Amino acid sequence: MKAIMVMFDTLNRHHLPNYGCGWVKAPNFERLAQRTVQFQNSYSGSLPCMPARRELHTGRYNFLHRSWGPLEPFDDSMPQILKENGVYTHLCTDHQHYFEDGGATYHTRYNSWQFSRGQEGDPWMGQVEDPEFPDDALGKRYLSGAPQDELAPQWRQEWVNREFMKKEEQQPQAKTFRKGLDFIRRNVDQDSWFLQMETFDPHEPYYTQQRYKNLYPHDYDGPHFDWPPYGRAERTPDQDEHVRQEYAALVTMCDEYLGKVLDMMDELEMWDDTLLIVNTDHGFLLGEHNWWGKVVQPFYQEIVHTPLMIWDPRSQRQGVRCDSLVQTMDLPATLLEFFGLDRPKDMQGIPLKDALANDTPVHEAVIFGVFGGHINCTDGKHVLMLAPGRPENEPLNHYTLTANHMRALFVPEELAEMEVAGPLPFTKGAKVMKLPAKRTLFDAPQYDYYGHPLETMLFDVASNPAQETQIEDDAIAARLTKEIERLMRENDAPAEQFERMGLEAG
Repeated sequence: MKAIMVMFDTLNRHHLPNYGCGWVKAPNFERLAQRTVQFQNSYSGSLPCMPARRELHTGRYNFLHRSWGPLEPFDDSMPQILKENGVYTHLCTDHQHYFEDGGATYHTRYNSWQFSRGQEGDPWMGQVEDPEFPDDALGKRYLSGAPQDELAPQWRQEWVNREFMKKEEQQPQAKTFRKGLDFIRRNVDQDSWFLQMETFDPHEPYYTQQRYKNLYPHDYDGPHFDWPPYGRAERTPDQDEHVRQEYAALVTMCDEYLGKVLDMMDELEMWDDTLLIVNTDHGFLLGEHNWWGKVVQPFYQEIVHTPLMIWDPRSQRQGVRCDSLVQTMDLPATLLEFFGLDRPKDMQGIPLKDALANDTPVHEAVIFGVFGGHINCTDGKHVLMLAPGRPENEPLNHYTLTANHMRALFVPEELAEMEVAGPLPFTKGAKVMKLPAKRTLFDAPQYDYYGHPLETMLFDVASNPAQETQIEDDAIAARLTKEIERLMRENDAPAEQFERMGLEAG
């Protein structure tokens, strides 16, 4: 038996035709839906990128204990468990966050890995002289909070890199799929392997080839704009519409390379013995609710209600939709079960075999969020976005043995406040560092992107999936609050998380 995971980053469910979008051109996603079980109630868990990937390895929430960071020494890693039990694991990726301070322990859990460089300002090609770029480009300074007379380092590096990937075959996504397809072709006659083929696209910046942009003609004579800043929608309508079209063009490029995987599975007759998972970590707000981004509050459906399509060669169900409530953390359990391996006791995800075979329910409710923000809960019909119960959004601490932020180590001043805690129930006897959280975008964010207090909100997403209006229903809110408390206890959430949120720990 073999398994392939094709993972896209920031793939919006509501921009895919198989989920009802009428204008984005993605015929291979429609083709995929006819060959798979399409999940209608799939949700993110821990956000954003690396917290989601930690869930993909461990099968448990991590946003209640720390923010963005590497795998911990006590984490159970699905690829490593497969590797240790005779299943060959290979990672093909262009996701540069794996190779920063906050992600450096993930790729080495696989038997082998290949990295295609150049995405989102990856510090790849060295150039002392400033690159040429459009002087009037929107978004070039927000990335690092650079002063107005300085370039954001990521922006500068992005334009250095673009000089080396002007042709499609030079772009990281094309390289990643080429390497993944090569792995499949060379190993198709072998048994017991797992390939994770993962591209950073369609994550911003929305850089792609003109042939994809030509599919979305529109009138626009404004400044260069393919990298939207996170925050409120504060630009002109034509600028926002233009960058939405740029996103759509990159989705179509993703669709093109998905089609190459489906073609190869057809050609090599792999459908009878190969599990196929196509997924993402989260979506993105493209102006909906007057917001742009994904790590801004609150987490609307556009961010957390994710596309997920799976082909299981055992049940061979295809062209059907499954309403079972599932999450990212169920995928490692699904892969372990597929290869006949038991889940570790700390893995909270549930194998999706029965849901794939006959729509068996999986979860009654799930939670999702970012460290220090709302704790959100859905039962598949309603979403409660629970704001912190204390106005200062404290107390809040990291619990970790790998003191790394996204692109930097914890500084000595942070470590000077360290206490020793634990062992916690899931740290396998290891005590951990307890570090007060600092206020950055990914580490204990302020109430919203501008520091305004978050509000608790309740939505009926079954009847109002666009979340245009809130509902008032004390009974539903109380029930989902109890679910949050239950799931936090099952996740061994620190006592101060209950205190921060104004919840009952017992």
